[in-house]
Amino acid sequence: MDKHTSKYSNTITLLNNGRDSSQGRPHKRLQLFFRVVYFLTSIGRNSNGRDSSHGKPHKRLQLVFRAVYFLTSIGRNTLVLSRWLHDPSYVIEIGSIHDHNDEKRQPFHGIDKEALAKLVREKDLNSLLIHFGGVQRVVEILESDQEAGLTVMHDEKELTQRKETFGTNIYDRPKTKSFLSFMAESFKDTAIIILLVCSVLSLGFGIKRYGPKEGWYAGGSIIVAVALVLAVSSICNFRKSRQVLKLSEESKDIKVTVVRDERRQEVSIFDIVVGDIVYLKIGDKIPADGLFLDGLSLQVDESSMTGESDNVQINETQNPFLVCGTKVMDGYGHMLVTSVGKNNAWGQIMCTITDDKNNEQTPLMHRFNKLTKWIGDAGLLVAFLVLVTLMISYFMGHTENDNGQKEFIGSKTKADDIMNSLVDIIAAAVTVMVVAIPEGLPLAVTLRKMMLDRAMVRKLSACETMGSATTICTDKTGILTLNQMQVTEFLLGTEMITMTSQIAPEVLELLQEAAGLNTTGDVYTTPFGPPEICGCPTEKAILSWAMTSLLGNSNRIKQEYRILDVKVFNSQKKRSGVLVTKNSTGKFHTHWKGAAEMILAMCSSYYVKSGKIAPINQEERKELELKIKYMASKSLRCIAFAYKESNAKTQNLEETELTLLGLVGLKDPCRPGVKEAVESCRDAGVGIKMITGDNVFTAKSIAFECGILQPGEDLNIAVIEGPAFRNYSKEERMKIVEKIRVMARSSPFDKLLLVKCLKQKGHVVAVTGDGTNDAPALKAADVGLSMGIHGTEVAKESSDVVILDDSFKTVVTVLKWGRYLYHNIQKFLQFQLTVNVAAIVFNFVAAAASGEVPLTAVQLLWVNLTMNTLGALALATEPPSNDLMNKKPIGLTEPLLTRSMWRDLLAQAFYQITLLLILEFKGGAIFHVDNKVKDTLMFNTFVLCQVFNEFNARNLDKKNIFHGILKNRLFVGIVGSTILLQVLMADFLRGFANTERLNLIQWAACIGVSSLSWPIGWITKCIPVFNK
Repeated sequence: MDKHTSKYSNTITLLNNGRDSSQGRPHKRLQLFFRVVYFLTSIGRNSNGRDSSHGKPHKRLQLVFRAVYFLTSIGRNTLVLSRWLHDPSYVIEIGSIHDHNDEKRQPFHGIDKEALAKLVREKDLNSLLIHFGGVQRVVEILESDQEAGLTVMHDEKELTQRKETFGTNIYDRPKTKSFLSFMAESFKDTAIIILLVCSVLSLGFGIKRYGPKEGWYAGGSIIVAVALVLAVSSICNFRKSRQVLKLSEESKDIKVTVVRDERRQEVSIFDIVVGDIVYLKIGDKIPADGLFLDGLSLQVDESSMTGESDNVQINETQNPFLVCGTKVMDGYGHMLVTSVGKNNAWGQIMCTITDDKNNEQTPLMHRFNKLTKWIGDAGLLVAFLVLVTLMISYFMGHTENDNGQKEFIGSKTKADDIMNSLVDIIAAAVTVMVVAIPEGLPLAVTLRKMMLDRAMVRKLSACETMGSATTICTDKTGILTLNQMQVTEFLLGTEMITMTSQIAPEVLELLQEAAGLNTTGDVYTTPFGPPEICGCPTEKAILSWAMTSLLGNSNRIKQEYRILDVKVFNSQKKRSGVLVTKNSTGKFHTHWKGAAEMILAMCSSYYVKSGKIAPINQEERKELELKIKYMASKSLRCIAFAYKESNAKTQNLEETELTLLGLVGLKDPCRPGVKEAVESCRDAGVGIKMITGDNVFTAKSIAFECGILQPGEDLNIAVIEGPAFRNYSKEERMKIVEKIRVMARSSPFDKLLLVKCLKQKGHVVAVTGDGTNDAPALKAADVGLSMGIHGTEVAKESSDVVILDDSFKTVVTVLKWGRYLYHNIQKFLQFQLTVNVAAIVFNFVAAAASGEVPLTAVQLLWVNLTMNTLGALALATEPPSNDLMNKKPIGLTEPLLTRSMWRDLLAQAFYQITLLLILEFKGGAIFHVDNKVKDTLMFNTFVLCQVFNEFNARNLDKKNIFHGILKNRLFVGIVGSTILLQVLMADFLRGFANTERLNLIQWAACIGVSSLSWPIGWITKCIPVFNK
């Protein structure tokens, strides 16, 4: 067979569904035969319409041989041929098969990726079966393997080729706002526009009056100052936008379990390629479009794509289509990835969605903006009064120029001079208004630091709300404990088993069967090391125990049995089951595994180690229950195995009259440092409630070990079981909810009910969760905390913060960061408002008294620039102090500015205003200097007062403002930079800032009087104030 015939054979085989035409009906085969004859009669004319008989003889002969070979393939390709003859869109160009010997085979059989993507997007089952030959044929076309997955270990080009052919699992996002966009938004401020117009007019008048060399200073310096303020503000907003976007991208980088190189492994969702075999379980978000390969009871929530709330059943025959962005709600299975990124519907939707986290208004931001608006209105009023005062003073002839002459002398004053003076007056008034409005504190600094502390914020408001949390409802497994399960005890009946040789062979086989088949875990053997066990910690522990203690072979057992039905673990029933049949004997076995007391309730007999079956009477049941309680009291999770030989006619899992196979105790040690973290929460006034599905004895043991329960505590009140809490009346629940410390045998509904009761009692509740069924409680809580390692994607999407290391210590760290954020905003507000109050009051009083504003527009903008940016950054970089955890939670409705903050703010502002007024009216006489040096002294003193007050703002409550100062080098560096910039501004940019160089004595005087802020701050904090 020549190369061309082989290629043509591949074309036929590509579309072959494997059905033999001999199995069709006679009249169908006859009909097909006549169509083939007709097809042969037309091959003389090739695709371009020319008659092949006019060609060379060897070409015609070659064409005939190809047609003959085509006929020989009819027997196994009739369905394909029939489709070609029915559908005119399928054109068979036999004559177009070229004779180039160096022609390379097209990758993946030249499959059309658009057709493949459309197949799943439109859920076209007919196209899947007819055009593509079914799911298994698609696996072959994509050169994948259902069992082994892709082979990438020794072939790095494999993934590259697939990405080049089918694209990557990354979709194009709408363009983010550029730096110029932020700059353009800054210019939309009305006050800024007025100030710029005034500065441009001032620039024109100045150049006209004094010439370009000297005349540009007044207007040009304002333009430069405004540009600097806007540029720095835009840079801060731009950086915040980029940091929030980066955090958003990191939150989307979820881990997906795929089968590659014959084993399961986790890869980034962005690294998924077409042809990958993805393992799906409850709570997973489907990472790409694909086809269902195998699995059991797989149900998917497609509401995100279709809007339908009902779960969709996925199976091989009727609906094998899995759509990206949907969620697995039940069952498990494997899927073949068929399209990724922007080639699927989810990617196309996401390409049009802009992430608006930068515009998210948190409650704290809303309160901050309300305060800012109030201050802005006050600033607008003061600016208007300054404008009126300056206007009256000017037109009354009370103002003088640099030469001591009146600026306005009626009709003798030139129109240009009047316009220039009016522009300066308006600019001064508008500058007062601009300076009066405090800028926002950049939250991205805090968010990024929280990420380094293993907490990823998905919702900005969660940061501040967590600082106000009064109660944390936490799971046990994986948060308080390490989630590193290990079987430490095994009971067969009522006897402790230490050696496998003690167990009868038939019982051992049933135990191997129970552990190897009733599981969602898998065992992968590797040639160079021990077997790899995949699955949740409980499944991994049981499979490991089965391999080492029971000498079981999970893969061999799965080959010997066929699974007929599966009941996936349910957090309410707390058990999982499987119905299997043995290939060699045809016997049907039902296996159940789950919480020991619940499985025991389903059993009527039990195996002993000799292999005999003993009935469970009342005494035996009590003894088994005592064994379970004893194991639980040692902090062991008790799992029971039970089985029943089922009737072949019933394809359902039986739940009664089972035989108990055995009990295992799994030890999950507490995390190091958990007890200290719980004590830290208690000191912070935050209550801890442990919610677990374990029985009450295991729960109490762990709670004592973690410090949640204290010796001498009334356990009848502090410890409750979920069903009991659920069955209480609403009044009874509200009466005891605050006293509960531990809830055992709880369901997700019990957790949700507890959260609602606590919120009704006025608590700010934080809840941890990792399962799909935890989603309602996570959403209902004030702050939902999901687990990053063992949490499902459904839980993560329902949460506000993802705890990346699943540790309770990180939950406490989030609490600390929440308080830190709130505390930092308070520090910044006290510092910034001191500047604003002092500036606007001083300028208004000075304007009313002297008819002019002492601090120029450039100087006020300079203060605004240095204090709003460098000052805010210095305060925002203070590391969170442990002292924050010694305070009670801050209520969500409490004012941002407390009475003690008003006390300190007004004291510092009063001192600064008094000092500046003395310098304004007596400074020339005190220092024997002219007005320009006096104004420089005022400007310099005002800036240095803010620098020294920055130290006061570091600790709002402590008198020792230098505590831990050397640990924050960034704060010291920013303060030092501010002083250097001020020296540069005052002494070296005199024309720009309208200043004069000061001598050392004058600098020392400025520093001396400014440093009095420290002792004034200490004295002020001695005045008692009672905050509400």
